[in-house]
Amino acid sequence: MKHLRAMATCVALLFASIGAAQAGTPAARPADSVYQLSVPLTDARGKTQDWRALEGKPRIVAMFYTSCPYMCPLIVESAKAVVHALPAAERERVGVVLISLDPARDTPAVLRDTATKRNIDTTRWLVAAPAPADVRKIAGVLDVRYRRLADGNFNHTSALVLLDAKGRIVARTEQVGPEPDAAFLSAVRAQLAK
Repeated sequence: MKHLRAMATCVALLFASIGAAQAGTPAARPADSVYQLSVPLTDARGKTQDWRALEGKPRIVAMFYTSCPYMCPLIVESAKAVVHALPAAERERVGVVLISLDPARDTPAVLRDTATKRNIDTTRWLVAAPAPADVRKIAGVLDVRYRRLADGNFNHTSALVLLDAKGRIVARTEQVGPEPDAAFLSAVRAQLAK
C-alpha cells in the first residue's frame, strides 16, 4: 500500500511539473508578441517551419508578392538599405523576413527565383509563404492591409515592421526606396544594442 501511495505521488508530481512547464512556455512570450500566433511558413528551399522559430533576435518583416510590378521591389530594396546601413558585425544579428501575400503563386521555386533575381541571400534572409488561410492572420498581427484586385495583383500596405527578439512590434516604416528611414534605422540599432 505504501508503495502504491508513493507511486501515485510521483505520478502526480510528474504531471504537475509537465503542467507547470507547459504553462510556463506561453507565459515567457509577451502577450503582444506576434509569435503568439502559430503559423507554418514554407521557404524558398521548400522547408516548412513555424514562424515562432524566428523568435530570439530582432527581425525586419515585410509582406510582399513576387509578381508585384510596383512596390514590392522597393520594399526589398528598403530592407536591403536598412541592413547595409549597419556595420557588418550588426548585419549578422538582425534577421529579414519577407512573407508572401500570394502563396498560391509564390511556390518555393518562384520564391527562390525571385530571391536570385533580387540578389537576396536566402541563407540569411527568410523568403517564405504561409498557407493561403494564414495570410490574413499574419497581415492582421503586422497591421498590413491588402486586397486582391481583379487582375491578380494586390493593393497592400508597403511597410517594414521591426520585431524585437520576443516578437513585439517596436517600429515600422512605410518609407520605401534606397534611402533608409533614419528613425527606423535608429530603432534597429537600439534593438541590437540590447
